[in-house]
Amino acid sequence: MSSEQEIMLLRERVVALENQLESFRLSRRVLMNLIEKIEREKNYNIEQLEKENKRLQINNKRYARNIMKNNSRFMELSQT
Repeated sequence: MSSEQEIMLLRERVVALENQLESFRLSRRVLMNLIEKIEREKNYNIEQLEKENKRLQINNKRYARNIMKNNSRFMELSQT
């Protein structure tokens, strides 16, 4: 193989590798965008779950107070 043919093959190889590198960069950008989107969704879901948890705790305290109040009334009525 002559040196000219070798140079041509090497240039073709360089072009192919540059194209492959550009594809990898694009793939990386796409993956990073997906990761960011998933992270935003995860944070949103966590926030919603924390709000729901707080709401349920408040409702649970209210329910427990009502039960205690009704239990006290029942005890008073049963003693009379």
